Amino acid sequence: MLPAMNTVEAEEEYAEDCPELVPIETNKQEEENLDFIVKIPVTIITGYLGAGKTTLLNYILTEQHNRKIAVILNEFGEGSAVEKSLSISQGGELYEEWLELRNGCLCCSVKDNGLRAIENLMQKKGKFDYILLETTGLADPGAVASMFWVDAELGSDIYLDGIITVVDSKYGLKHLTEEKPNGLVNEATRQVALADMILINKTDLVSEEELNKLAATIRSINGLGKILETQRSRVHLSNILDLHAYDTLTGISLQKKLQHVPTAPHLDQSIVTVTFEVPGSAKEESLNVFIQNLLWEKNIQNKDGHCMEVIRLKGLVSIKDKPQQMILQGIHELYELEESLVSWKDDAERSSQLVFIGKNLDKDILKELFLSAVVETEELRTAPGKDQVCPSH
Repeated sequence: MLPAMNTVEAEEEYAEDCPELVPIETNKQEEENLDFIVKIPVTIITGYLGAGKTTLLNYILTEQHNRKIAVILNEFGEGSAVEKSLSISQGGELYEEWLELRNGCLCCSVKDNGLRAIENLMQKKGKFDYILLETTGLADPGAVASMFWVDAELGSDIYLDGIITVVDSKYGLKHLTEEKPNGLVNEATRQVALADMILINKTDLVSEEELNKLAATIRSINGLGKILETQRSRVHLSNILDLHAYDTLTGISLQKKLQHVPTAPHLDQSIVTVTFEVPGSAKEESLNVFIQNLLWEKNIQNKDGHCMEVIRLKGLVSIKDKPQQMILQGIHELYELEESLVSWKDDAERSSQLVFIGKNLDKDILKELFLSAVVETEELRTAPGKDQVCPSH
């Protein structure tokens, strides 16, 4: 179960009046006749306490977008007026209500901790066409994302569209550099590492120098995520909704993005981004062994003897005998390899491009192991060398 929500806004001037919600009557027969065959996208909104998640959620709901949005808030105790207006607890049990906002948006608010809420919502399929899930400020969005990304039962109804992380301009650097005991990665850093879109919020509260330093730190952690600067969490909805960050529609855009992953300077961060490209085609079985060693066994170490921990993995891979480019996606221990909509040209030189975001990563060792494990060369090894395997395994 996810931890209790206790969202707070760091600056009083960012307190917003919650949207006026008006209960509406529903037609049961109309509900039964409506049945969407299109999958419903799920966007996860995360960020450290006080960054502006609830303000962003509130803004999305009240903008003109002609969407019917279901909102899921993780369980919480005494929260803000916005939280209470969106989700009401009665006797500690699941409570949901359908509400119509002044902009015409039909909004369902649910107080629950994840899958049960989604399962209940899917029974009302046809009444909404988008799901927003706001995590608690201390939650690891990877655990939440994995529920919606690979859940077989829900997979026919929904898909994970993207993870939006809101970062507080004034306190973000402090949160990202906070040291945790026993070498653990702090929550704020994990939230940035997993983001597909990063909103640096409350930019009017800091100097340009402070803003640049925060942006450089974020890029050193996550070279894949797009960064936008915002005030009061205001952002064009096209930048945060319908990202298709986890499906085959990312094929063409992912190819362009991988070519422009910034090589950020090393800022002594516990989490970094490394990327490389290697020629040739991989054998699918060998590729799976390489990924499983890295994500499941966690038995590959860097030059300093520390085990590598991959938080996010993304890439375009050439697989032997496959005409399409393959999209590789991974979050923590979960990964997926599927065909993109882009085919290799007959005369094209094939290659694989990969991006790893994680802790204790070593680009040279990762590249060497990828080459030795998957590229079509008979002489190359098919397993990590003894000096690269973590002693605990």
